[in-house]
Amino acid sequence: MKKVYYLSTCSTCAAIIKQTGIDKKGLSMQDIKTEKITPAQLDEMKKMAGSYEALFSRRALKYKEWNLKDKQLKEEDYRNYILEEYTFLKRPVTIVGDKIFVGNDKKTVEALKKALSH
Repeated sequence: MKKVYYLSTCSTCAAIIKQTGIDKKGLSMQDIKTEKITPAQLDEMKKMAGSYEALFSRRALKYKEWNLKDKQLKEEDYRNYILEEYTFLKRPVTIVGDKIFVGNDKKTVEALKKALSH
């Protein structure tokens, strides 16, 4: 499978897409704002990433607004929040074959570039 879950209004996502050439590599692209993540898609991402927490963004504005930093979140909570509010997905999430790349840190983007060049 080759797929990217991203947010079209996110400048970081746009920069990574441009930098890696994802849009020209034939990957299926899903804008998570206009096409919600399904429970099955999220469960598949979790299998690959190891946990829902690994897919969860603490940078989302609603993380502070909803006072989530003051709560002890469990795996089920992370799953439910991501399904309820797309901004809680750490973006972008790219799946290339059996590998998943979550987020935008430098190491992740470099590993993604390498995977796409094969």
